[in-house]
Amino acid sequence: MTPKHLNRRQALALTAGAAATVALPALAQDKFPSRPITLIAPWPAGGSSDAVMRAFAESASRTLGVSVVIDNKPGAGGTLGATAMVNAKGDGYLLTQLPLGIYRLPHMQPMAFDPVKDITHIACLTGYTFGIACTADAPFKTLKEMVAYAKANPGKLEYGHTGTGTTPHLAIEEFSEKAGIQLNPIAYKGSAEIMQAILGGHIRVMSGTTEFAPHVQSGKLRLLATLGSKRNKAFPDVPTVKESGWDTITESPFGIGGPKNMDPAVVKVLHDAFKATLDDPKVQATLDRFYMPSVYMSTADYTAYAARTYAAEKATIERLGLAKKS
Repeated sequence: MTPKHLNRRQALALTAGAAATVALPALAQDKFPSRPITLIAPWPAGGSSDAVMRAFAESASRTLGVSVVIDNKPGAGGTLGATAMVNAKGDGYLLTQLPLGIYRLPHMQPMAFDPVKDITHIACLTGYTFGIACTADAPFKTLKEMVAYAKANPGKLEYGHTGTGTTPHLAIEEFSEKAGIQLNPIAYKGSAEIMQAILGGHIRVMSGTTEFAPHVQSGKLRLLATLGSKRNKAFPDVPTVKESGWDTITESPFGIGGPKNMDPAVVKVLHDAFKATLDDPKVQATLDRFYMPSVYMSTADYTAYAARTYAAEKATIERLGLAKKS
């Protein structure tokens, strides 16, 4: 009740003030972001992927005005970030890196998520560089010479990769099929193991990401080809597999995603903030350190890429006989 000694103007001012006080919390809730954002890095802390994700998070934090906190969830082929978001609220406060495996592994084994229906693809930012490297004393110096050697010695040339169904494995299997050669694949648990094996002379060839780079630069290994659509700027004299004569391109773009049913306005805020990270010199220096190119895709383009890639991975997995049994 309004006190009797207040005049009409004072009473109206009090009423307006009370209404404004009630409205302030609602307005604060509408502003995004208003609290820290969690960004899942589905790899162990300390590796190249973790370092790149931390660079993106730090840069985006400055644009968004809130902390973007990295949460490492390693294991399951990099799919635990997507798994964690299946039942999460799509309010923009839980995000994850989206590695290529999230489009492949659901075709190989039961997974908790559908990478097309259950994920909002916000922005693609970068990608891994894959290559085929050999020991410095291998009896071949080019990819064409390696193919000739493999044809003369079917099944005897071993190559290491980082696990059945991973991109380095499937890339070489596809290349081998097109080149008409039979190689002997050996799976290792990760980059550290595969490097120990090739540097120790236990295998002559490896397929992997740029963990080989310092050893190529020191002369201990020879890079025969990279697997992208264009040459890597760190190795301008090394041809791609396609340039070498086989129509095989393997690229692994990745970016940031959130749960399904996100507010488009929130998606735009996040997209713009993470796109801006690609202009940050600190981010570019981190990408260069790990030989990762900028691979930007807008929300619409990234969403379309996800659908295409999911279908393409299904075809590849079925062709190689790795599809899960229904």
